[in-house]
Amino acid sequence: MKCRVGAAVDTFHNLVVLVFTDKIIHNTRMSNDKNDNKNADKSAIVQSAQDIEAQAAAEITKAPSSRELYDLKTKYLGKQGSLSLLMRELGKLGSADRPGVGQLFNDIKKRLEVAYAQRENELKASEINAAIARERLDLTLPGPHLDLGAAHPVSIVIREIVEILGRIGYSVRQGPLIETDRNNFTALNIPEDHPSRDLQDTFYIDDRHVLRTHTSPVQVRTMENEKPPRRVLAPGSVFRCDSDASHAPHFHQIEGLLIDRKVSMADLRGTISYFVDEFFGPGLKKRFRPSFFPFTEPSAEVDCSCPICRGNGCRLCKQSGWIEIGGSGLVNPKVLANCGLDPEEWQGFAFGFGIERMAIIKYAIDDIRLFSENDLRFLRQF
Repeated sequence: MKCRVGAAVDTFHNLVVLVFTDKIIHNTRMSNDKNDNKNADKSAIVQSAQDIEAQAAAEITKAPSSRELYDLKTKYLGKQGSLSLLMRELGKLGSADRPGVGQLFNDIKKRLEVAYAQRENELKASEINAAIARERLDLTLPGPHLDLGAAHPVSIVIREIVEILGRIGYSVRQGPLIETDRNNFTALNIPEDHPSRDLQDTFYIDDRHVLRTHTSPVQVRTMENEKPPRRVLAPGSVFRCDSDASHAPHFHQIEGLLIDRKVSMADLRGTISYFVDEFFGPGLKKRFRPSFFPFTEPSAEVDCSCPICRGNGCRLCKQSGWIEIGGSGLVNPKVLANCGLDPEEWQGFAFGFGIERMAIIKYAIDDIRLFSENDLRFLRQF
C-alpha cells in the first residue's frame, strides 16, 4: 500500500515538472518570435528608406524643369510624401531601435534636401540662360521713334529775354493773375476816367478785383516790399477784352523796372539798345518816339529797324522799315510816392514788351492766334 502511494506521488511530481517546463519553453519561443518580428520590421523599414532615397536622388538629378523638381519634392518630402509616410512606421520598432532608425531618416532627408537645392540652382541658372538667349535684343536695330515735346515759342522768348537782361543784374518777380483795382490802376497813376478802366477793355471779377491788364502790379508789389536799389523783370499772362489777328484776350508781357539814385533817360536808352542788339542781332537802328503813359514821365515808344528786312521794307513792317517793340519811360514820381518811395531820393525807369509780339517779329509770324491754337505744324517749327 505504501508503495502505491509513493509511486502516485512521484508520478504527480513528474507531471507538474513536465507542465512547468513546457510553459517555460513556450514563453521562450514566443519571446524569440517577437524579437524576430521586430528585427524584421527594422530591416524592412531601413531597406525601404534606402530605396526611397536612391529613387528620389535619381529623379531629382534628372528633373528637367523647376516645376517638375518641385513636384518631386512634394512626392518624397512633403507631408504625404513617401519618406514622410514611411517615418510613421517608427512606432512599430522597439525603443532600442527607434533612435538609430530615426537618425537614418533625418540623414536621408537632409541629403535629399541638399540634392534638391543643388538641382534647383542648376535649373534656375539654365532657365535664366535660356531666357537670355531666347530674348536677346538685336542692338543693331534702330530704336522706336519717340515724339519729344519742345518749348513753346512764348516760353522760348521769355527765357531768352530773362537770360539777356539777367546778365546786367535783372531778376524775375511773379504776381497773382487776379489783382486789386488799386495795384492794377490806382497805384500806377491811372485815373478813374481812363479808358483802360472801361468794361470794354478790362475783365472785372468784382468791383475791387480784375484780371490784370499788364504785369505792372508786380512792379508795385516790388517797390512796396523790397528796399531799393532794385532791378526786376515781371513776365507773365495778362488779359484784355480784345481779339483779332494781331490781338488776343489772353497774351503775355514782360516788364522791367530799375529803381536807383540819379537814373536818367540815357540809362534807359542804353539798356534798351543793349537788349535789342542781343535779342535781334547787332546792326539794327533804334529810336525813341515821345508818347504818354500815366505811370511814366517822360514816356517813349521804342522802335527798331525791322529785323526781317533790315530796314528795307517788308510785309511785317508794312514797308516802313521800322517796327514797334514796346513802351518805356522814367517812373512817374507819383507812382514812386504811391509805393512808399521818396521821389527826391529815388528815381527809376520801366519798359515793357509783348512776348507774342517779340516772337512775331523775331520769327516772322503773321497771326497771334497761332500761339494758342496748339497746331503741331506750327509748334514743330521751334
